[in-house]
Amino acid sequence: MAEGLQQLVLDTLDAESTIQDTRSLVIPGQSEPAASQDAQLIILGALNSLLSRDMVKFETHEIVSYALTADGSQSALNGSHEARVWSALPTKGQGAPVTVVQLKKQVGDKTVDVGQGRAFKNGWIGKEGDGLVKLASTIKDVTQLDLLEIQSSGTLKAREKDLADLRRRKLILQRKGQWFTVHKGSEFSTSTAKPETDLTVDMLTSGAWKTSTYKKYNFEAEGAPTSGGSLHPLLKVREEIRNIFLEMGFAEMPTASFVESGFWCFDALFVPQQHPARDLQDTFYISDPPHALHPEPEYYKRVSTVHEHGGFGSMGYRAPWSHEETSKLLLRTHTTASSAHMLYKLAAKCRGEAVEDDDRPGAPKGRQNDDGFRAAKLFSIDRVFRNETTDATHLAEFHQVEGVVADRGLTLADLIGFMRVFFSKMGIKQVRFKPAYNPYTEPSLEIFAFHPMLDKWVEVGNSGMFRPEMLEPMGFPKDVRVHGWGLSLERPTMIRYGINNIRTLMGHKTSIEGIENSPAPML
Repeated sequence: MAEGLQQLVLDTLDAESTIQDTRSLVIPGQSEPAASQDAQLIILGALNSLLSRDMVKFETHEIVSYALTADGSQSALNGSHEARVWSALPTKGQGAPVTVVQLKKQVGDKTVDVGQGRAFKNGWIGKEGDGLVKLASTIKDVTQLDLLEIQSSGTLKAREKDLADLRRRKLILQRKGQWFTVHKGSEFSTSTAKPETDLTVDMLTSGAWKTSTYKKYNFEAEGAPTSGGSLHPLLKVREEIRNIFLEMGFAEMPTASFVESGFWCFDALFVPQQHPARDLQDTFYISDPPHALHPEPEYYKRVSTVHEHGGFGSMGYRAPWSHEETSKLLLRTHTTASSAHMLYKLAAKCRGEAVEDDDRPGAPKGRQNDDGFRAAKLFSIDRVFRNETTDATHLAEFHQVEGVVADRGLTLADLIGFMRVFFSKMGIKQVRFKPAYNPYTEPSLEIFAFHPMLDKWVEVGNSGMFRPEMLEPMGFPKDVRVHGWGLSLERPTMIRYGINNIRTLMGHKTSIEGIENSPAPML
């Protein structure tokens, strides 16, 4: 039909030079002129195709018409709401007044709710006692007459105020349409054959290229933009946080070990072997290989002893120690397992072991004392795994931002002060701290920040000072304190980019276009 309609337009132009009104055209296959807007949209498609080849040019004329809604059609048929209310009442002095409840039973709730006020305003009805009566013996239902006129002609001539009132009452709908005046273009022809865009082997072989018409080559057209790689919002915020750590003098810890043993993930951190976090419903365990290698025997013995019997000023958990539990392999539930590895290496010289200086990225660095202790500031940002039910705010894997500071004489006030500076560099100025419990930190603090878009305080992290039961078995001197804190990477990213469902941030529902268009975070 498209080619037939294009041919009709060209033939009509060839005969008449101009098509004054496309509503006069009869689309091929139809018997009536194309007066409807659906027909004009079909004609517009044909005109745009011819315009792209400079065969025609056309002018667009906008028109506005009105149609009745379902409520408007009922009012055109049975009378307006106010007229129906008037007709259901007795004339004053000629019958008992009708109460509103009785009236609603006769003509319906909506008719009374809408029409009663208008009938009062028009002076058609009035109150008598507890009921209503007619005040006018006859009425002129202008609303019904207007609706009938719109139904037949599509508008009310020179009565914009009445049209606006009918639209406000939702009795009519406004419809916008268009029609076209068409003229010959610079490349006008009655042939609809499309010009060739490429030379083919067949055209060269047959010689058809000699008689073919060709589409003009646009040397000024811009090429299609090439798509390249884009950083995921998580990586952008990760880089922002990483730069903050580096700016504050931290070294990055190596965290490539996604699989850890129960010893390093829990036992070395003084997490009891009966803790709920070790249950199958919270942790992913590895079945092959079935067991991990034990750490250095003396350290392993100190850790098991402080768990089972106490030590270093602690009474321990007084629960049986399970070698099977500590040797299980699992997907790490937090990057604190990597922090435990690094702290154990940091304490090596304190234990009297010969350790060469390590210049690799992430190696502990800082001032060294006579007892071998070297202060350090370490951080990591990497993936962890928990057996969570997936919902709008939880996934089975996420990223943890973790930092530790080891030095002599650190206090809780130092930790709070540091966290305020750290979050202020992320643009979070209002921070609160709440006492909490962690097996491996004492005291422990939950960190809350004020979210201006949500207009409430939200938890953004957890922190504390590592317990002596964790540090002293590693070999640290008694006056060494270690700050530790952690927060997720996903939550600040979702807040930063206005994302309310984590499944649209990571996973198959992630918008590739959204990733490409996401701005870089503010540093």
